Amino acid sequence: MSDTALATTFRTHLCGSLRDEHVGASVRLGGWVHRARDLGGLVFFDLRDRAGLVQVSVDLSRATPEVAAVASSLGAETVVLVEGTVAQRPEAMRNAELSTGTIEVKATGLRVLGPAETPVIPVARGKGEQLAAEELRLRHRYLDLRRDELQRNLVLRHRLMQTTRGFLTEAGFFEIETPMLTKPTPEGARDYLVPSRVHPGEFYALPQSPQIYKQLLMVAGYDRYFQIARCFRDEDLRADRQPEFTQIDVEASFVSEDDVMRIAEGLTRALWREAGSEVPTTIRRMGYAEALERYGIDRPDLRYGLEIADLSDVFRGSEFVVTKKALDGGGRVRGIRIPGGATLSRKQVDELETVAKGAGALGLLRIKRQNGALDGPAAKFLAEGAGDRLGLSDGDLGLYVAGPDHISSPALDRVRQEVAQRMQLVPSDVNAFVWVTDFPMFERDPATGALAAVHHPFTAPNPSDLDLLESEPWRARAQAYDLVLNGTELGGGSIRINDPRVQSRIFRLLGIDEASAQSRFGFLLEALRAGAPPHGGIAFGFDRIVMMLAGATSLRDVIAFPKTTAARALFEGAPSAVPASDIAELHIRVESEHA
Repeated sequence: MSDTALATTFRTHLCGSLRDEHVGASVRLGGWVHRARDLGGLVFFDLRDRAGLVQVSVDLSRATPEVAAVASSLGAETVVLVEGTVAQRPEAMRNAELSTGTIEVKATGLRVLGPAETPVIPVARGKGEQLAAEELRLRHRYLDLRRDELQRNLVLRHRLMQTTRGFLTEAGFFEIETPMLTKPTPEGARDYLVPSRVHPGEFYALPQSPQIYKQLLMVAGYDRYFQIARCFRDEDLRADRQPEFTQIDVEASFVSEDDVMRIAEGLTRALWREAGSEVPTTIRRMGYAEALERYGIDRPDLRYGLEIADLSDVFRGSEFVVTKKALDGGGRVRGIRIPGGATLSRKQVDELETVAKGAGALGLLRIKRQNGALDGPAAKFLAEGAGDRLGLSDGDLGLYVAGPDHISSPALDRVRQEVAQRMQLVPSDVNAFVWVTDFPMFERDPATGALAAVHHPFTAPNPSDLDLLESEPWRARAQAYDLVLNGTELGGGSIRINDPRVQSRIFRLLGIDEASAQSRFGFLLEALRAGAPPHGGIAFGFDRIVMMLAGATSLRDVIAFPKTTAARALFEGAPSAVPASDIAELHIRVESEHA
């Protein structure tokens, strides 16, 4: 955008937009004092706005008394108006780190527009200077947001939003807003409930996603919909999760999985290109079962090896108590080979075992191969040639978990990630995208055996597995797909159920009786009976995408006004108590938790 478009009564240019071609021009600038240096007869200060910094100099011997007085008393973050002329900096005073580093503004006018108290947290930091504590920065977010890093992140967020809108509009999608006050229909997390003043005892919910609404839009014939949607989930405290978040929500009619994945890949390429990166021409696909077998998780990081292998046959027949008990109980012995891992100390391997135990394993078996011999508690119980069968070369370390897959998979996934980080096996310049497909429709509660939807109850089963819904529903596969990058899920979606009879069958399998289904989802069933096209879509976690493309380490660094991990907005003090009269008007009563 040109300076002309941003010119106002107060300014002619943005500070960070000035260049050599402006030398000799008279300019008027507005901004914040970033740093000031008084060298006696000469005052220098850096003036900052959203476009960046420019150096301003004031020659006190030539300045008017009013300008000299202001220049000599400038405090950090004071908002000032500067009038002056752009001049070339002397060669020795140029700053190659600034885009405006070859020029400065020689001020002839200087006026304070917004006086500032000494900032509670510094906006300008010297090299090596640490940031203030995060809670303090969140408490004073208006200051924290002035930092260059956060401004860059939020500008990138804006650009990615516009890229999203442009790409999907060009692909024939309509941007349609869906309600924020919705019917409570829990999707796996708790709803944020909103009491109705005009309907005593009744509640709205803030949407966890626009899922049902976008399906209704497909039934209504809009064919292609998208929304950059605000969503809300009242989840228990989790690191780097936000109770309100943004997702790119997409739905289309008369599509297959391949169609949705093709659209999603196109959008992903457009977003990465906007951020200066590229996405491979072809993104590989991997079934859910394969992902769990080889990597222990349904969002595998493919930037490095350390694949999980089934070594049950090597241990079968062994009298080693741990593996024998696991195998006799129907479990397996699975593990990873760490090339050169024999050099890890016992303490380091013990730390890896702690990681495995934290993920549910009872322990972590270890076998080293050095000078052709195997070493480890289980080694003496193995037959000759076991080292080769385990795939261990000289100097390698094998780490194994014995037990059922639901224990060994998450434990080995955690160990795999920890080893990769510790041994610096993760390349920093590789983006490993993968589609994970063929998710199961259901998962079983290990205690009760009850079925729960792996994604959500509106996901269509694989047509080949329809017969399994009555006999072995836990084996049925869903038409669902997740796009994963470097071990992080970017987005997930599915083909939806468009046959009301199949939808009713799924509800019954999930323990939702006809009356409950009608109460919770009757409007959807009614719509499906009106004639629904085959349809499907995907939702991307927009905050997470921005975080990855910005190179940020926290979601809070790419959201203007985030909550803490305790779901509090420190800068405004929310949530907060409200007057009893307001509570009474909503026809609800607040009980003390100690009552």
